[in-house]
Amino acid sequence: MGGTFDVIVIGVGGMGSAALFELARRGRRVLGLEQFGLGHDQGSSHGLTRIIRKAYYEHPDYVPLVQRAYERWYDLEQRQGLHLLTGSPCLSIGRKDSKLIQGVKASADQHKLPIDSFGNSELRKRFPAFRVGDEYVGVLERSAGFLYVEQCVLAYAREAQRLGAEVHDHEAVVRWEASPTVVTVETKKGRYSAARLVLTAGPWAGAFLTSCDVPLTVMRQVALWFQPHSPGLFRRDVFPLYIVDSPIGHFYGFPMLDPSGIKMAQHYGAPELAGPESIERTVTPEDEENGRRFLRDFLPDGNGPLRRSSVCIYTLTPDRHFVIDLHPEHANVAVAAGFSGHGFKFASVVGDVLADLAEAGRTQLPISMFRIDRFA
Repeated sequence: MGGTFDVIVIGVGGMGSAALFELARRGRRVLGLEQFGLGHDQGSSHGLTRIIRKAYYEHPDYVPLVQRAYERWYDLEQRQGLHLLTGSPCLSIGRKDSKLIQGVKASADQHKLPIDSFGNSELRKRFPAFRVGDEYVGVLERSAGFLYVEQCVLAYAREAQRLGAEVHDHEAVVRWEASPTVVTVETKKGRYSAARLVLTAGPWAGAFLTSCDVPLTVMRQVALWFQPHSPGLFRRDVFPLYIVDSPIGHFYGFPMLDPSGIKMAQHYGAPELAGPESIERTVTPEDEENGRRFLRDFLPDGNGPLRRSSVCIYTLTPDRHFVIDLHPEHANVAVAAGFSGHGFKFASVVGDVLADLAEAGRTQLPISMFRIDRFA
């Protein structure tokens, strides 16, 4: 098996499926290679839902990108006739001087985003499911929402195929090499060539980027679904998406969207590991207890029976910002990696960026903070 293409994309998860679509939309002959099945649960792009938000506490420079991401997600909905993005307010809870609260306010102020700020008493009155101490305040962003993650990946892959892209799942890449004019990719089933390559390998990115010394690590993260004692408190019309900066770490969660219960997880807080082969795929009693500790303190009515669980992987950079750039040794290789547990919402716009880099070696979209050489 083999063939020649304009562009090859390694990894057809969130970022790769979007890049595959965007290149196909622009008329490129493109091949996507995925080692697992499309929409698989072995990497980072699974677990039913992901939060999307504009008042980005991580850095104000993300805001123009996420605004563009909304446009591209709605475009995908139209193309596929699917409901992929649901609007839902996002409530950030923390101490007044916390990075979370200050960061949300800074991004909202810089980009003129509407937010509502609550003192402690109003927070408890507006959202009675939360039990918070007197030191906590809240900031509510009404323009947030959530994405159906596996459906998004599959929709991009299907749309790319409809536009002529070739997708090979269950075909693991063994190696790649590049000259100034051609890239060659070898898999366990064949050998392919193209003028350009896009690397979107998620937790496996480090194995493909050994020559440019990008310091990537991975982190095991566990999402848990609990059946609440009082389901009415967690309906989507009365209970928001949330991010809480608690004494035991950052936690985030969702309203009750289906009979599985309320989804919640810790953000970071686990050991950094060398690669995905080190990830324990079984959810343990300790994982469950970690979630229950948070629920007992902040959402006691949510601390019911465990209904579902899922292990996913963060791929981390040292500064927790993305890598989106051309390979430092190969101008015909574009790289997107290290999305550090907050990247999926950007997949739609990252597809735009990667197609720009593959076609022209540059983009008009603001990605200067994601340069690969910042770790040199």
